[in-house]
Amino acid sequence: MSQVLEIERCDLNIKQNNTDHHTELNGEQRLIVRRGQPFRVILHLKPGSKGFKLGETSFTLIVETGPLPRKDSDTKVSFSLSDSTVDTQWGASAVSDPSGNKVLVSINSSPRSPIGVYSLILDQGGKNTSLGQFTLLFNAWCPRDAVYMQSETKRWEYVLSQHGQIYRGTYKHIKGTPWNFGQFEAGILDICLKILDENPKFVSDTDKDCSARRNPIYVTRVLSAMWGEFSGGVHPGTWNGSTVILRKWAESGPVRYGQCWVFAGVACTVSRALGIPCRVVTNFGSAHDTNANLIIENLYDEDGERISSDSIWNFHVWVDSWMTRPDLGPEYDGWQTSDPTPQETSDGVFCCGPASLRAIKDGELTRKYDTPFIFAEVNADIVDMVCLSNGEIVKFGGSTKSVGCFISTKAVGSDKRHDITHQYKYSEGSKEERQVYEKAQHHNKLQQRGEEPGLHLKIKLAENMIVGSDFEVHAILTNNCMEAKTCTFLFFARAVGYSGKQGEGCGFTSEKVQVPSGEERRLSLTLQYDGYGSVITSDRLIQLSAITIDKQTSDYHKAEKTIVLDEPVIEIKLTGQATVNQTVTAELTLLNPLPEPLLDCSFTIEGVGLNDSKPITVKVGAVGPKQEIKASVEFTPSSVASTVLLVNFDSDKLRNIKSFITVVVKEYGSI
Repeated sequence: MSQVLEIERCDLNIKQNNTDHHTELNGEQRLIVRRGQPFRVILHLKPGSKGFKLGETSFTLIVETGPLPRKDSDTKVSFSLSDSTVDTQWGASAVSDPSGNKVLVSINSSPRSPIGVYSLILDQGGKNTSLGQFTLLFNAWCPRDAVYMQSETKRWEYVLSQHGQIYRGTYKHIKGTPWNFGQFEAGILDICLKILDENPKFVSDTDKDCSARRNPIYVTRVLSAMWGEFSGGVHPGTWNGSTVILRKWAESGPVRYGQCWVFAGVACTVSRALGIPCRVVTNFGSAHDTNANLIIENLYDEDGERISSDSIWNFHVWVDSWMTRPDLGPEYDGWQTSDPTPQETSDGVFCCGPASLRAIKDGELTRKYDTPFIFAEVNADIVDMVCLSNGEIVKFGGSTKSVGCFISTKAVGSDKRHDITHQYKYSEGSKEERQVYEKAQHHNKLQQRGEEPGLHLKIKLAENMIVGSDFEVHAILTNNCMEAKTCTFLFFARAVGYSGKQGEGCGFTSEKVQVPSGEERRLSLTLQYDGYGSVITSDRLIQLSAITIDKQTSDYHKAEKTIVLDEPVIEIKLTGQATVNQTVTAELTLLNPLPEPLLDCSFTIEGVGLNDSKPITVKVGAVGPKQEIKASVEFTPSSVASTVLLVNFDSDKLRNIKSFITVVVKEYGSI
C-alpha cells in the first residue's frame, strides 16, 4: 500500500512560475501558466510526518475546469506520478528536498488543453486534498501549441506589449492613434474569461463550449461575436484604451458606444490576455459589399445624388490572430483575420472569421470562415452607374485599385507603420493577381475592368487644411477627345463618417462648360469653417465629389476625394524624471485652431503602470478662439518600466485629439 503524505500546505510557487511562463505582469496574487510548459508546486509536509520516498509514495493529481468537468471532454484529467513527464499530455514527477519536509512536484499540461481557471487536487487512495487554483493560457512559446510563434521579438510584440498604434484617416492621410491594450492590468484577465462564460454557446452547451476552448479558432470566432449595437453613450473618440471599457462592461453590462477601431482594440486586448498572438490591422478603402457579388455598385440619379447601399469605408479596422489551421491544412497556418465590428451575420450571428490570410490572398473563397466577405473588403471592384429617368442604368466609371490600399499595422518593436498589403493581396496587374481574379470570377466578381477614354476629372487640394481654417479646393476637367465637349459641371462637398456614411452638405458650385479638345476647365470651391464646422463629425472628414453630366448623350464622369482635416497638436512635457511611487507632473498645451470659443475643455491621461489603471481627467473649462489651452496633471508611477502616457483632449466642438509620449520609469534614487 502506498504511503500517504500528510500535507500542511501547498506553495504554488507563484512568483517563479509566473516569471517562467511570461505572466509576471499579471502580478503575484494567483498562479497563471501557459499550456504545454512545466510548472512547479511545493508540498509542505506536517512536522514529524513521514517524508516522500520515490517508489514508495504515490499519488494522483486531478485538474478540472468549468462548472461541469468531464473526462470525456478533457475538462477533467487525472494523472499519476512518473519518473519524467511527456510534453504532449498532462503528467507529473516529484522529488523530495534534502530536508525531507518538502515535496517538489513538477506538472506539465497538455498543449491541447482547454484554457481557463483550473482546480488542482491531490488524490491519495480516494482521499482528496485541494492544492489551489491556477489559470491556463495559450502558449506562443510552446512549439506544440497551435498559437506557437517562433520569433521572440514577435512574441513580445503580439502577446506581451500593452500599448500600440491604431491607424485611421484615409490612404493619403494616414495617422496613428495610440491605444492602451493593458492586457496585464489588474482584473483584466478575469474579465476576459468572463466574456467567454457569457457567450451564447456557453449558455446553450456549457460542456461543449468549455471543451472547445482548447482551440484558438473557436475562441477567436467567439470573440468576434461578442459585440452588439454601436450607438449612444460615450463617444468612441474618447476612449484611449481597452481597460476602462472592459471594466465598465464587467461592472454594469454593455458599454456604448464603439466603432471599428474600438472593437478591434478591445478584441486585441482579450486575445493577448488569453495568450493568442494578435495585431490590429487597418484597411484603407474598405469595401462593404451588401449583395456579396464582389462589386461595389455606386448608383446615382441624374442629379448626382447617390441612391445605392454598397459603400466604401475610408478605413476599417479588424484584428489578425496567429494560429495553425488543421481544419484547412498547414498551408493556411499563420495570420487569421477576424472582424469584431458588427456588419453581417455568419452562422446566424454577427461575427466574422477567422479567415486565413493565405486563403484571402489566393482567392480561396470556399475556405472558412467568412473568406468571401473579407476578400471583398480588400479586393472588390468599384462600378459607377447612373439611373436615368427612363429607368435605364448606364455605367460611366469605376476602379479596380481603390479598395484595399495601404493595409497597415504597427511595426514590431517600434511605433512606425508597417504596410502589410502584400500579405493580403498580390500586386495589381501581376500574374498572381490575374490568377486570383480568374478564380474569384466563379464567385461573381466583376467581368469588366478599365477606363474609357474621353473626359477626365481630378480634384486638387490645398496645402494646409487644419480644422477651423478656410481653404480652396479645385475640380479639374480635361478633354482628351478629338472634339469639343459641353456638359454640366458639378462640384460639391459634404461631411462624411469614416464608414462612408454621408452627412450634410457644406459646399456646392456648378457651371455649364464647354471644353475644347485638349483643354481643361477648373471649378473652384471655397470651404469655410462657417459652412463645414457644424456638420463634420469628430473624424473631421469631408468628401469632395466632382461630376460632369451630358444628359443628351448619357455621358457621366465622376471624381471623388476625401479630406482629413488636420488637427492641433498636444504638447506634452514632464517636469523631472519619472520614478516609482513619486508624483510627476505632465504639462499639457494645445492651441485652439477654431475661430470660436471651446467649451467644456478637458484633458484625460492614462498609461500602463502610471495611473493605477484609472484615467485621470482635468477639466479646463472654456478657452477663446485661437487661444492656448494649458493644464497640469499629476500621476504616480507604480512600477519600473518603459511605458506610454496617452493624452486625449475633449471639448464641445473639438474632440478626439490624441497624443502620447514614452515614459521611462526608474527606481527612486537611481540615475
